[in-house]
Amino acid sequence: MYKTCCFFEDDYLDNFHPLTLTRPVYDLRIGISTLGEKWASALGVKEKLIAGKLRSHLKGVFHEPKLKADQHDILWINPRFLPEDELIDQIISLKQSEAIFSDDTLVAAKVSIEEHKKWIEYEIDTTNLKPVPFRVQLRSLEYSWEMFQQNGEQIKKDITRLNVEPVNDPSLYPDSRLIHPDRIYIEASATIEPGAILLAEKGPIYVGKNAVIMANSVVRGPSAICEDSVVKMGAKIYEETTIGPVCKVGGEIANVIFHSYSNKSHDGYAGNSVFGQWCNLGADTNTSNLKNNYSTVKVMSWNSNKQIDTGQQFIGTIMGDHSKTGINSMLNTGTLCGVCCNLFSDKYPPKFVPSFSWVSGNEIVPYHFEKAIEAMERMMKRRSVDLTPRYKNMMKAIFNSTSF
Repeated sequence: MYKTCCFFEDDYLDNFHPLTLTRPVYDLRIGISTLGEKWASALGVKEKLIAGKLRSHLKGVFHEPKLKADQHDILWINPRFLPEDELIDQIISLKQSEAIFSDDTLVAAKVSIEEHKKWIEYEIDTTNLKPVPFRVQLRSLEYSWEMFQQNGEQIKKDITRLNVEPVNDPSLYPDSRLIHPDRIYIEASATIEPGAILLAEKGPIYVGKNAVIMANSVVRGPSAICEDSVVKMGAKIYEETTIGPVCKVGGEIANVIFHSYSNKSHDGYAGNSVFGQWCNLGADTNTSNLKNNYSTVKVMSWNSNKQIDTGQQFIGTIMGDHSKTGINSMLNTGTLCGVCCNLFSDKYPPKFVPSFSWVSGNEIVPYHFEKAIEAMERMMKRRSVDLTPRYKNMMKAIFNSTSF
């Protein structure tokens, strides 16, 4: 339908840090796919063309839009807004210089190539746009914890988008128990080992290509086990959980999103949390997701050092890429942990952990950059992923911007 579109970020960006320190908003995963993949599918854009207006330190790691010679205009999309059918229909019908707003927030616009180039080089200028009336309630993400809160519903929508067929015939997996197989979607190359239980009574379950559900593990829907991921033996995966591509998980997991290449391979509990890429939770790491007095959870604002009363009772940990915990680690309710941190202690670390921190109990010292890069490179090499110079430069920029 469209050759390409350009994703942009707005004033809510900081609310998704530390996850968005290492990625644009459109690369956040919710449900089975990323926000960018959802929009690409809805608009008919080839996923390899997913691109956006990037912050300087992300350039070279993620793609910027490339225009085709015969293009006359281009769509700009705010990926915080979820691609509901009514919104997609309205966007498709936009004419050049028309836009959709939610209050004063730009949701989508169709602009000329000349205007597009100006927006890429400078700032987005909405003064010449003609607002198009839109009366349907728009769904959006405003804070990182809303990702796991909306995860179950997005799993259901992504299964429809993927157009995969349900199992229907449980005799295909005679040594496992599939409850409501008409709501269970298993790619042909996936492996379901004997004794595994997939319970789709409350929602669908998706098992991606080459994924493995090991023996005697239990998965309750709605949940997604994405491509090349492994659910370890005896694991308990509760509703509204996404295990992203190339992850290994075990223990007890409830309403959690793992982006990709992250591990929680052993016993321990994780609940109401979001973990970035390349995270590793040591054996018996536990996240607290409910305060003992049952009051609402407060989370530290990433840049203002002010506490936000979320109004929510269940929030665990939001953890940036390449952060790790040692064995028997405890993470407090409403913990915000930055990029490339190393937490090792049998005591609660602080609820706010800056990027590149080495944390023992309440003591925080800077993680030497070159040592952090060495560990990063080793971990990525184990998955046959190269740490490129541009990726290292992105990490250096994050390190240089961190204050302790």
